[in-house]
Amino acid sequence: MISINSLTVAYGGFVLLNDINFHISESDKIGLVGKNGAGKSTILKLICGLQSPTNGKVAVPNDVKIGYLPQIMEHHRGRSVIDEAMTAFAEMFDLEAELEKITVELSEREDYESKEYQDLIVRMNEVNDRLAYTRSDNPQVMAEKTLIGLGFKYEELSRPTETFSQGWNMRIELAKILLSRPDVLLLDEPTNHLDIESIEWLEGYLKDYKGSLVLISHDRKFLDNVTNRTVEIMVGRIHDYKVPYSKYLELRKERLAQQQAAYENQQRMIEKTEEFIERFRYKPTKSNQVQSRVKQLEKLERIEVDIEDRSTLAVKFPPAPRSGDIAYKAVDMRVGYGTKVVFDDAQIEVRRGEKVALVGRNGEGKTTLMRVIMNELDPMAGESKVGHNVCIGYYAQNQEDILDKEDTVFGTLDRVAVGDIRLKLRDILGAFLFKGEDIDKKVAVLSGGERARLAMAKLILKPYNLLALDEPTNHMDIRSKDILKQALKAYDGTLIIVSHDRDFLDGLVDKLYEFRDGKVKEHLGGVQDFLERRKLENLSELERHYKPAAAEKPVEVVQKKEEAKQEYQAKKYVSKEEKKIKNRISFLEKGIEQIETKMAEIEAVLMNPGPDDDIMELTRAYLENKRELDFKMQEWEKLNEQLEQ
Repeated sequence: MISINSLTVAYGGFVLLNDINFHISESDKIGLVGKNGAGKSTILKLICGLQSPTNGKVAVPNDVKIGYLPQIMEHHRGRSVIDEAMTAFAEMFDLEAELEKITVELSEREDYESKEYQDLIVRMNEVNDRLAYTRSDNPQVMAEKTLIGLGFKYEELSRPTETFSQGWNMRIELAKILLSRPDVLLLDEPTNHLDIESIEWLEGYLKDYKGSLVLISHDRKFLDNVTNRTVEIMVGRIHDYKVPYSKYLELRKERLAQQQAAYENQQRMIEKTEEFIERFRYKPTKSNQVQSRVKQLEKLERIEVDIEDRSTLAVKFPPAPRSGDIAYKAVDMRVGYGTKVVFDDAQIEVRRGEKVALVGRNGEGKTTLMRVIMNELDPMAGESKVGHNVCIGYYAQNQEDILDKEDTVFGTLDRVAVGDIRLKLRDILGAFLFKGEDIDKKVAVLSGGERARLAMAKLILKPYNLLALDEPTNHMDIRSKDILKQALKAYDGTLIIVSHDRDFLDGLVDKLYEFRDGKVKEHLGGVQDFLERRKLENLSELERHYKPAAAEKPVEVVQKKEEAKQEYQAKKYVSKEEKKIKNRISFLEKGIEQIETKMAEIEAVLMNPGPDDDIMELTRAYLENKRELDFKMQEWEKLNEQLEQ
């Protein structure tokens, strides 16, 4: 479908991609991997036509529709969330309008044999063919379901897009791309601004997606669950593996070992040949043999070893100055913006040396608390207090974006470094994988991960005893995340971190604060303990609140069904649209009954689990059914409202 042929990308004297070739076929789900700055995002831009190669060609058929989600994008303003998402159907609406216009014109014309009339017939067929592919039965419902799957609450869909953060606006753009049903999806770190629930929803969507997918992600689990092919970029070249990420790691290790063995064998052969040439170079009786071996070496295709970058993020945070026993404390704290309360009655205590994670859905107040800690925002009520002698090193969620794009890597540190540390700037940058000519690069040309590492390097310049890190691993590659995690584990100060990365938090933190439904709840233990406990708690919460609602629903359902029946019986004519709605309602009611039956069965097992029952899997299935039930009930209520109008 899409072919990349002999493609080279160079900047000045630096070759980023060197004569690469690969093909994207239908139903391919490709994980594009490599270290930060290897050229992954560049390949997506080349496929989209947003960037031109130095040499070579990207061949994309004219009828192939591409959906591209970049790491950083401009967001539209002036519309509600749902209205902005509905722009994904603009092509369908335009085609429907054009079809109606053509139909009217044909009905008014009588020049059946004219070229103009025949051209209209041809165009009508073209529009109908395109509509058959793009048309959706219920665009509004599809848009709402997609947005809710990506984490929006139903009541938020009418809010203006500009009232949401960059991360939430990214979700709107992702929803628009998914709703447009492209032939090829190009996603550049789509999970960076998603919470765990939304990541799981997107994972399920992409598993069922029928088109081609090229995905850049530093989430191991996400890559494994979504992709069936891995394309690695290493030192400007690519290596194509027809397997998911975990299997690719095994095959890659084997390939490098075989390559090294072949290289060593060839080097031994070259050494022996050169030794023979040198030994018999001046003996006339051996001249033919010598010349033969010289030509042999000249024609020899030298084996090159892919140099695996084994450099590590050798980060060691400076020893933390001693602070008071309490690093941060909040008592009866209410926080919000204007009249909007984000969370209330928060009781938070972080002691010296603790490593604490702030978790929960996006928009529940994690970043807001960070702003309170940094005195960027005052509480509406209650107390917020930073402990005695606490010096905070803060990594903001958009830290990498607020770097001076015109400054160099070295200049970024040199501008803020004071004292003897200035003599160690090159060593610090080397620890963060900026080596050689890298330190002279402009910030503007750095990848998202490189900017994140540079922003993190700034925290090394001063001995802080509390690190407040808001999504520090966004854009970082897998290797960088692993080493940063080890550095934070070794850090002897206090850590408060916001992250949705389960692998990163596992084994790093010993306490969590969960932000949910306007409250902050303390959880002792690691992230795995929290996830298991949270699912069980969520289940019991659903049982408390869902069952009464379920008892009320049937009455409402029966009543509405009876009213609908009476209304239909009173009508002698039922339009096609009404028939369609009625059939959909009937289908939804059957589905609702089936889901409620499944949930009741799962509840029964969870109330009295056996030794072979997987509680975590049962909980996950229960919550998935609950989400599906909510979607169906929302659609059912909307359709009944349409019938009653």
